[in-house]
Amino acid sequence: MNIDGLDYNTQREKLVLPEYGREIQRMVQYASTLPTREERQACAETIVAIMDRMYPQYRDNVDHEQKLWDHLAIMSNFALDIDWPFDIEEAKHITAKPQPMPYPMTKIPVRHYGKMLFEIFEKLKEMEPGSERDNLVKLAANQMKRNLFQWSHGSSDDEKVASDLARFTDGKVQLDLQNFQFERMDARDIERKRVGKKK
Repeated sequence: MNIDGLDYNTQREKLVLPEYGREIQRMVQYASTLPTREERQACAETIVAIMDRMYPQYRDNVDHEQKLWDHLAIMSNFALDIDWPFDIEEAKHITAKPQPMPYPMTKIPVRHYGKMLFEIFEKLKEMEPGSERDNLVKLAANQMKRNLFQWSHGSSDDEKVASDLARFTDGKVQLDLQNFQFERMDARDIERKRVGKKK
């Protein structure tokens, strides 16, 4: 629905630095249209003084004034022809968009064990039998059981752990459930960790 004389922020030009509001943005645009350098300079200094009054809590910062002039340059799209009291070249880096970070797309057979456990499975495939491997098997099996417990909403199966451990280590690790002792799990502690991860 369109009503004459009524416009919404969603219909207006996007603000360069929203924290200063639309009026400051308009002042900056107006300053750029002034015919003489002296007028533009005076207008720019007035705008910076207003910006300074908007955020007095930052006045104690060492680079506060520099930042105000940097922000003015950004809002003018670096087109305001005045005598800048600070070097505004660094401000161009503020507006530059960072390069997107590559997202790790390692595929794992089942999500509930996570990438780290699959790295352990790969390590177990190469290890020779001995106490070091036994300790790593114990660590992996207990973590698998915890993960199953979390993902299965409070249920886990020792046989499932043994079966998966053999499967994902290509049969190199066979868990003897008659002799293997899983760590005792505190369901409340695991639930707290599960809820904590969601937050």
